[in-house]
Amino acid sequence: MKILHTSDWHLGQYFMMKTRENEHKQFLTWLVAVINDHKVDAVIVAGDIFDSASPASYARKLYADFIVQLQQSYCSQLVIVSGNHDSVAVLNESKSLLRALNVSVLAGLSDDLSEHIISLEDKSGKQQALLCALPFLRATDVMLSEQGSSAEQKQMSLQQGIADTYQTIYELAVESVDETTPILATGHLTAVGCAVSDSVREIYIGTLTAFPSSLFPAFDYIALGHIHKAQRVQKSDVIRYCGSPIPLSFDESKQTKQVNIIEFTNKEDVKVDKLDIPVFQPLKIISGDLESMTEQINTLKNEMSNQSVWVEIKLKQAHYMSDLQSHLSELVEGTQIDILKVSSPQINEMNQWQESDKKSLDNVTPEQLFDHRLDIEENISEEQKQQLKGLFAEVLSAVEHQS
Repeated sequence: MKILHTSDWHLGQYFMMKTRENEHKQFLTWLVAVINDHKVDAVIVAGDIFDSASPASYARKLYADFIVQLQQSYCSQLVIVSGNHDSVAVLNESKSLLRALNVSVLAGLSDDLSEHIISLEDKSGKQQALLCALPFLRATDVMLSEQGSSAEQKQMSLQQGIADTYQTIYELAVESVDETTPILATGHLTAVGCAVSDSVREIYIGTLTAFPSSLFPAFDYIALGHIHKAQRVQKSDVIRYCGSPIPLSFDESKQTKQVNIIEFTNKEDVKVDKLDIPVFQPLKIISGDLESMTEQINTLKNEMSNQSVWVEIKLKQAHYMSDLQSHLSELVEGTQIDILKVSSPQINEMNQWQESDKKSLDNVTPEQLFDHRLDIEENISEEQKQQLKGLFAEVLSAVEHQS
């Protein structure tokens, strides 16, 4: 049996005021072709299908169109779990309808964990594996709030709650199959030792920064989401992030994006192959002094004369924004190069050189904005600031994950 592991599509994302619709459409078309070429039996999407809890209509259409295309593909089974960006209510809207198409949607944690155990079957309908399909686990799902608990106590309680949930569902799965049947799992979290990028938000702010992989039971493969860089966890061959299919921040621009294909006949011969995803929209970081930066842009113009390129400029010398804007505009005039972000020693990294971006807060996170407000407040002690940050993090987490 072959299973494809993908995650963190973030359908509906805007990148520095730029839509990603065309990139996502190309990726999903490519994905269906891969499924047919490699004869993939089942697909697992490990969370963050959408970029926000209220995805745009075109993002919902991309999601629906992919599921329709999948019905005519080699794949006969699709499992979708929610991530921290997804709305439980939005994913559950079509859950019953999709079940008729052999699509399992696990958007929130059920009180009955057996509902999260999915039988993965071959073309003949014979069970080949079990999947413990757990979505993003909210603190309210796995722990009780105790008044007066310290941050360390909350962290340990949340960590233990997640560990207990995985252990319980693993034991349920073991009881229902013979010892040769592979048992897989999903997860949407940050595991200890992972490399993260600018686009990854901490999802257990103030309580849990990373989950120790040693607390996972002995699953035969764990398909993780949330981290956008494809990687193994603690050098394990069977605990993996596949990463996002497109770069979601400039610091991801040099990453090779991937999907994972898991192949097995029994739990003794599980093999994982990585398949590189084509680059649908090039992103480039140009760094150096003004002279070096100019040379690099001219080289880029020659190398990618007929292709759209989104660029971040990291100028390593002080420069006034007005001088820099004029120079950059002249350099890229008549090309398909879009300079979306500029920083220098005297330029705030969150300010954009385009007038439209200067007026937008899209590139400032709520945490950064709140931190800035605290920094300019003179009558608050450092201890009070930390307390306020903790309270703000709890409120923000509740708002972001509200169904």
